[in-house]
Amino acid sequence: MQREVGSFPLAPSVRARLLAAGFHNLPDVVDSTTSELAREAGIAEESAQEALQILKRQDQCNASQILKCTALDLLEEEQAQGSVITFCSALDEILGGGIALGKITEICGPPGVGKTQLCIQLAVDVQIPECFGGIGGETIFIDTENSFMVERVADIANACFLHCSLITQAHPEEDHRKAMQRFTVRNILSQIYYFHCQDYVELLAHIHALPDFLVQHSKVKLVVIDSIAFPFRHGFEDLSLRTRLLNTVAQQLISIANHHKLAVILTNQMTTRIGSNESFLVPALGDSWGHAATNRIILHWSGLQRSATLYKSPSHKESTVQYKIMHDGFRDVQAADLEMVSVKPEINPRKRPREDDTECQM
Repeated sequence: MQREVGSFPLAPSVRARLLAAGFHNLPDVVDSTTSELAREAGIAEESAQEALQILKRQDQCNASQILKCTALDLLEEEQAQGSVITFCSALDEILGGGIALGKITEICGPPGVGKTQLCIQLAVDVQIPECFGGIGGETIFIDTENSFMVERVADIANACFLHCSLITQAHPEEDHRKAMQRFTVRNILSQIYYFHCQDYVELLAHIHALPDFLVQHSKVKLVVIDSIAFPFRHGFEDLSLRTRLLNTVAQQLISIANHHKLAVILTNQMTTRIGSNESFLVPALGDSWGHAATNRIILHWSGLQRSATLYKSPSHKESTVQYKIMHDGFRDVQAADLEMVSVKPEINPRKRPREDDTECQM
């Protein structure tokens, strides 16, 4: 599959002219001369020459990668990308270290179980400096449910800052001290780029604009959409149209995650599936959507205790761990917290709705 011209770091005006002139993919451009490109796209020769240099350099790089790429190269590249920790060591362990970069992870669960809390935790944790074992990135947070709570962001950011401060006090190394000068609560908040969507049209527009935004903000390593389900569960009489739109969204997000080496987090709601003899909760948006994400985590209740099940993963077995939501954020459960008082209805992640099932918001 050829890379689109619109995904390259070109000046916005030049990119728009190239696309308008019919230069959509890399091969459409690299065979042209500077004068030909300038004439057909209606741009200055200096701009055409600069665009050709950028595109041809990438074309040569791609050819080199094709010749040299092996399965071992891909494995080493994936292992080197890193992951975003959740501050729940049990969940990090079953995920192989945290939320992996370069992949889409879907977080499903009923209201109040902690989906948004986990998203906010990750939006902060992705910014942990590299000397502390983090990746020093930034976050894009797309909110479709008005669930983003800036006070909680500040609470979790302050807890993360204090955690790194304690490490610096215990190990007063020079790189730790320098990192803490920049890793402040104010800077953490300023590096979470917040967007709000009213409906699925605005969400599609934001996703379409992501590649351009990421070119200008290359430190972004996490994109959160909380939630992907809400805009697509209302006003859709044509479920086949919804499926097509969701498939397009999935392909765009997969491309963004791979190209920019970042993690994409999507939260999903639960829906009631009514069977012949029972009813149960399953992730919303139907069976075909279940293939969109690389990893699927289902948050649910076990009595009064929150649990997280890694339901889908290409490299890790299905596992369930427990967690809790504290003032400081998403955390491990200690032995004293495990007492069960009552049992709530269990989520059955194995049973999924058909595309034409009636859904009701939970």
